[in-house]
Amino acid sequence: MMLDKVLNILYLSLFLITPFIMAPYTSELFEFNKMIFIYLIASGVLFVWLLKIILHKRIIIKKTPLDFPILLFLATQILSALFSIDRHTSFFGYYGRFNGGLLSIFSYLVLFYGFIENFAENRARAGQFITGILKVSLIASLFVILWGLSGKLGFDFSCLLFTGQLSNSCWTDQFKPAERMFSTLGQPNWLGAYLAINFFIAFYFFLKNLTNQKFNKTYLTTIFYLILNFAAVLFTRSRSSLLAIFTGILLLIILVAVRPKTYLNKKALLKYFSPVLILLLLLILIFKTGIEKIDKFITISSYNKFIKSTAPVDGRLEQQPKLEQNPANISAVNVTGSSDIRRIVWRGAIDLGLKYPVFGTGVETFAYSYYFTRPIEHNLTSEWDYLYNKAHNEYLNYLATTGFAGLTTYLFLLISVLLYGWKKIKYQISNIKNKDQADNNLLITYLLISFLTILITNFFGFSTTTINLYFYLIPAFLLVLGERPVSDVYSRQLTSQRLSLASLTLRRKVFFLFSLLTTGYLLLFFTRYYLADIKYAKADKLSNVGEYQNAANYLTQALALKHEHVFEDRLSHVLANLAFTASYQDNKSSAAKLRRSSEAYNLKSLKTSPMNVLYWKTRAKNYYLYYQMELNPKDLDEAINALKTAKKISPTDPKIPYSLAIFKSLLAQEIENKGKSDALNQESLIEVEDSIKLKSDYRDAYFLKGQLLKQQGKTGEARAAFKFILDRINAEDKEARLELESI
Repeated sequence: MMLDKVLNILYLSLFLITPFIMAPYTSELFEFNKMIFIYLIASGVLFVWLLKIILHKRIIIKKTPLDFPILLFLATQILSALFSIDRHTSFFGYYGRFNGGLLSIFSYLVLFYGFIENFAENRARAGQFITGILKVSLIASLFVILWGLSGKLGFDFSCLLFTGQLSNSCWTDQFKPAERMFSTLGQPNWLGAYLAINFFIAFYFFLKNLTNQKFNKTYLTTIFYLILNFAAVLFTRSRSSLLAIFTGILLLIILVAVRPKTYLNKKALLKYFSPVLILLLLLILIFKTGIEKIDKFITISSYNKFIKSTAPVDGRLEQQPKLEQNPANISAVNVTGSSDIRRIVWRGAIDLGLKYPVFGTGVETFAYSYYFTRPIEHNLTSEWDYLYNKAHNEYLNYLATTGFAGLTTYLFLLISVLLYGWKKIKYQISNIKNKDQADNNLLITYLLISFLTILITNFFGFSTTTINLYFYLIPAFLLVLGERPVSDVYSRQLTSQRLSLASLTLRRKVFFLFSLLTTGYLLLFFTRYYLADIKYAKADKLSNVGEYQNAANYLTQALALKHEHVFEDRLSHVLANLAFTASYQDNKSSAAKLRRSSEAYNLKSLKTSPMNVLYWKTRAKNYYLYYQMELNPKDLDEAINALKTAKKISPTDPKIPYSLAIFKSLLAQEIENKGKSDALNQESLIEVEDSIKLKSDYRDAYFLKGQLLKQQGKTGEARAAFKFILDRINAEDKEARLELESI
């Protein structure tokens, strides 16, 4: 049937194309492009599904054993979004990650039920197609590995595609593919999680082939892939991915020991399986794990120093790969270990879950709500000023953003999938009668282990677009393989029907038109979404180099294509800069008009996302620009009020009291009343002290403290502040030394 062939193509394209989709002209190089592609494919699946409903004259939604946990999980996500601190973000996902919002969950569920509906009628055909999908997945992952190896060797194909230069120079200093491979997935841990899934898919074909117990092309090909895959995982330096693979292998050994005749007899185990394990261990000896506590036992002393100096930390937590704008970037020193940072972020996530225990702060709102409970210890890490949009633990992320309701139903769903898979494995082991049934049981086993790797890597990270395809579709594969097929007569009856517009009743024609219009609207919406992001990305680059007029034009175009409060916030600040420029050029009417527009967009963004501390900071920066236009103290008052609100939202952010100290000091100079002026000067000192209490090594705060004390004639205390910078923070600080010498 034509519709079945269309669905086959759509699902195959998901696993073949999604891992490769990336673009240099969008605001985010990897995830956004993949997410839009998944939206488009899901729209196509939905359209074919609706056509089948028209053809079959009935609602086609197959019942599955996972319906109840899925519906419970979906219900909590919807309720969490309704009570969210930012409903827009909860629906579309955090702008920068995109995956995880309600819209993406709906899309994955369409893919889940669309697959079951299409293949539950004929399990034999389903088994063949699933095997085909898995082969496509392995082929795609092989090219992903080869793409990543080019970066490992210093000749990154991504740079060639993005900038025309076959080198690694296009990446910012935080991301070095020669040290930690990330290929087309976007981050080393994301690549590692993807490869761990495909590692056990390859193991399925490896073990399936061993039933022949002969050396053949398939056997050699799978061994080659497993070695290449595992080497690539080592090159990612992803600890969670290594743990997932070792856990899966341990489970396999246990299964072989418990059911040797079902999975692999002892003779085959010694002859075929053991050499593979030896080769994997040999790869660890050669390339090491990147984990110093392990590598020191498997590294010769002359090589150990090199490993210590070059082995990078597992996971730049919130940074995403960006094209290098300034190749002369200097690397950060004294990098805090990822495990230390994770413990801090996890504690903040737990506190957030306890503060909003029922439905959390809203689906995908962690980027904003983490500031509510952000531990002070975070300020002493090397990534103290990074924006954390995920808890770096999928389970704690659900706790923080969707509360105990969301976490409980999510865990219930995971346990349901694992129990269903294990139940089918046990049943089929006891009822294997032929080779096809043995292969089916083997396939279910390895799909379940692949699913388990996702749960492990998500514990130390979070879901991404590519990983979520497997997260939602592996259970669909298990259901189709594990359930009894419908009768052949019914299957043939459905297959024999053809869709003919002329034969449709008026009611079905109306439904067909509705389906067509709905799909057309979705395709248009996602296309506009994509184009809007391209405009936003252009505006972002232009505003960073001071081309505010062109940036404003692109942001206006982006908002015309799709409403997004991220666009409004950026446009607000761009217009404030344009207003300041117009004022400087003595164009008062234009300056006033631009200021009004800037204020309006800032209020719009705050109305949509009132608990977003970033937007309150934007408001403070805008009013500082307004103040510079007219030197009106009321503008400084507004900036201070905005920062006070920001301080309530984010009480442990040292930058906020630091900025308050600056603004209060400026306001003190504008007030003629000496009493009020002195009070503001005293408040500015209190604010800068608060900033230092929050971050004891905050160089800028100590420098500001010294300047404020110097202005107030407290030279002794000022000298102490500048001396602290030189003695305790940076002995080479030229500005601090000059200030100290000037007193």
